[in-house]
Amino acid sequence: MSDTLTLSAETREQVGKGASRELRRNGRVPAVIYGNKQDPKSIHVEERELYRLLMTGHFFNSVVMINGERTLPKDVAFDPVTDRPVHADFLRISEHATVHVNVPIVFADEELAPGLKRGGVLNVVRHELDLVVDAAEIPSEITISLKGLEVGDSLHISAVTLPKGATSAITDRDFTIATVVAPSALKSSEGDTTQTEAEGEEAGE
Repeated sequence: MSDTLTLSAETREQVGKGASRELRRNGRVPAVIYGNKQDPKSIHVEERELYRLLMTGHFFNSVVMINGERTLPKDVAFDPVTDRPVHADFLRISEHATVHVNVPIVFADEELAPGLKRGGVLNVVRHELDLVVDAAEIPSEITISLKGLEVGDSLHISAVTLPKGATSAITDRDFTIATVVAPSALKSSEGDTTQTEAEGEEAGE
């Protein structure tokens, strides 16, 4: 399960571009907490602390406690030049709210995939799964086994065992997560063989 993170904040007394620029000059990031049938709250957080949480790798699928309020990070905007965070949005949630989160995928058992052992390449279509889960039970990652996959096989969401209580947010199709494809060198070799055989047949005629 994903860890609960903590972030301290102060209330923004003034809003607007000028006030936001002043906050950023002082190492603060403007933010807003909204949702759960309550009025939005304008806040600002320390840039270094926000950046530290972003670097955990599971910021967007973790509950973040902000001054005692339970929230889920929804968006962080970055400066296109400096790549510094310039604004953050947090969704206020109850303890057992049903939430949508993107959870990272970790692939396991590569050594048990015959297709990969024979030189096949894992082509990852999705690096995350969009899940609907209880806010108190958000998984930090989803481990998917590659055991038994051959070259040409595809791994679909229907083959994945999700944690108890978690469901896929995409329900209208059995989408592909990854495929095992032949390496380009193998494809070229097969093409050369086919061409040689064709040339031999032509010579025989």
